[in-house]
Amino acid sequence: MMFMTAKVDMKKIALILGAIAAVIVALILLFGGDETQTTSAAPVANNDARIAFLTKFGWDVSASPTESSQVRIPENTSEVFDRYNTLQKSQGYDLSTYAGKNVMRYVYKVNNFPGASDPVYATVLVYKNQVIGGDITDTSAGGSVQGFKMNKGNTAATTPKETVPATTASS
Repeated sequence: MMFMTAKVDMKKIALILGAIAAVIVALILLFGGDETQTTSAAPVANNDARIAFLTKFGWDVSASPTESSQVRIPENTSEVFDRYNTLQKSQGYDLSTYAGKNVMRYVYKVNNFPGASDPVYATVLVYKNQVIGGDITDTSAGGSVQGFKMNKGNTAATTPKETVPATTASS
């Protein structure tokens, strides 16, 4: 009978266990109950519910959507989709789970975007009467796309000038 033995380095074992613990903590933080995920899957069965959803973030929006259309979430990701989905993930959504699905896109004019001189629009993506994503888009030259949460740094609301909403290609 033959026995094999191995010399065990306790420092290496401690390092490996520490690395495993760090990965577990990272996964818990990444997928755990983060406050940013409070917006996930909000029920919005009608226009009033979508407006109420946007209002809870402090937005004053038009009484009806300036645009509503069906869009398809792409099955194959792209750099543009990945960037947009990173924004979605930061607010508790993940559009990749809806890959290949048709969803409704509702666009509302935002009336109280802080410091806006050009139109600002709120886009709400809905699947089976649940919010699955969306954004607030400032259409000015230096504008940006952000999540639903109103930035607290600048709360002086202005009314942007009236124009037709920019149609964005679904990613």
